Amino acid sequence: MATTGISPTITAKVASATTPLSAADIAANTSKNAIAGNFQSFLTLLTTQLKHQNPLEPLDTNQFTQQLVQFAQVEQQLKSNDQLTTLVSLQQTAQATQALNFVGQTVVVDGNTAPLANGKATWNLQVPKPTTATIVIKSPNGQTAYSGTFSMNAGNQPFVWDGKDSSGLSWPAGNYTIAVTGQDASGQPVAIPTDIQALVDSADLSKNPPVLSIAGRDYTLDKLKRVVRSPS
Repeated sequence: MATTGISPTITAKVASATTPLSAADIAANTSKNAIAGNFQSFLTLLTTQLKHQNPLEPLDTNQFTQQLVQFAQVEQQLKSNDQLTTLVSLQQTAQATQALNFVGQTVVVDGNTAPLANGKATWNLQVPKPTTATIVIKSPNGQTAYSGTFSMNAGNQPFVWDGKDSSGLSWPAGNYTIAVTGQDASGQPVAIPTDIQALVDSADLSKNPPVLSIAGRDYTLDKLKRVVRSPS
């Protein structure tokens, strides 16, 4: 008997024909590519199964219908998987394109590392209530470049550092990290989050999702809080 287009394992089961092939048997012996690429193989298998069924125990109509439904479901699932793969690929391409568009833009992100350029580094402090805050700024290599204590009111407020330490010595340009600890009037600790406004230096598209390099740190696109238009 010719068995063109049918795997040896399935052919052996069809030839025996003492019991009908189950959908699970066929699915287990048919590769994903064969199923996805040519649904006609399903009909070929069913036709072969009908030809070689036991005349004394013909295939039950309900069982035959159930197999057809199962085959259709397998094909539909494989097509859905392919479509999902395409959608994921399109989304990744869109993310990469979007990431490239941010390069050179000024953005705001949650963070504590800001660039010192032209004698100025700026952080935004999110002070929840009146607080006595101690601020420590460290250089890229971890040295303490500045420290000070300030009384702050509640609200978002910028902290601008002129790049000089307490002795008036100017520090070189680079990415500096701020640490803010606060206490309220009763001496209880107060958390003071910070964000920064800085240029997007580059976009790394080799990572999934892509990441933006901002002040020497990597951020995914969902970390962006605002995009600030550069002054004309």
